[in-house]
Amino acid sequence: MTGTIAVLCGGMSLEREVSLRSGGRVADALADRGYHVQRVDLDAELVRTLEQGGFDACYLALHGSAGEDGTIQSLLELLGMPYTGPDVLASSIAWNKPIAQGLYGRSGIAVPDRVSLSQQAFREMGAAAAVDRIAGSLGVPVVVKPATGGSSLGLTIVTDAARLPQAIVGAFSYADAVLVERFVAGTEVAVTVLDGQALPPVEIHPKEGTYDFAARYTAGATEFHAPARLDPEVRVACEQVAVRAYHAIGARHLSRADMIVDSDGVPWLLEIDTCPGMTSTSLVPLAAAAAGLDLEDLCVQVVNLALRDGAVR
Repeated sequence: MTGTIAVLCGGMSLEREVSLRSGGRVADALADRGYHVQRVDLDAELVRTLEQGGFDACYLALHGSAGEDGTIQSLLELLGMPYTGPDVLASSIAWNKPIAQGLYGRSGIAVPDRVSLSQQAFREMGAAAAVDRIAGSLGVPVVVKPATGGSSLGLTIVTDAARLPQAIVGAFSYADAVLVERFVAGTEVAVTVLDGQALPPVEIHPKEGTYDFAARYTAGATEFHAPARLDPEVRVACEQVAVRAYHAIGARHLSRADMIVDSDGVPWLLEIDTCPGMTSTSLVPLAAAAAGLDLEDLCVQVVNLALRDGAVR
């Protein structure tokens, strides 16, 4: 079965260019399978375009705010249009890392010790004077990141407690709150979950530094292993964590869990991406390939899941 699909991409977030690349690959993959495809940007004509386009479903290839925080999902539900990926509630939960991590922890998933701090508390309530207590509580190194957002934008690994205030202020450039986590040393692993089933984990090794924005989207900057080079029992543990987290937030269709596997083989969940990248350097297509799915098959499966579930009411 084929149909007419709107591939939503672009928008005005800091991840616009990555979203356009993801959307382009998804659109080409679906067109290759016989779908009628239109790429649709998030602009002032969006509602008119969707209402008049005769679309059977929307494929969300959006990254960053509006695309992953529940905003577009809420609009599509108002319009009665089927769409891919988690619904409003699941998207909103995953987008807010402190809330999501609290939920994962309550579900028995290992998450790093952490402190969340709002910009208002930092600037208007004197919390800046208590920053030294964060280092005293979590130790160093710590990871400082915006409480919302993706692609490692605004992320800093702090190895000197004296540099913690600067890292926090830097993260405030990307969000109104920051998350400071205990640093977990180990192997970076990503596990894609497709309709409740884990695909083979992908192991991530940046050739220089950390897996930051440049390492994510620069061809050749990172070495990937799919499936990950993990002991069988550790691989199963990673897959179980990803699936448990998927269900903990009520996700559907497709998500990607990012985690660190420590020296004892324990997977520590960092976050879930509810609208993961589909670029040539993205992790989900690598996981799908390791499972025997090419990009075209993967995109068709995700569209079929959206059509199966229909419009959310």
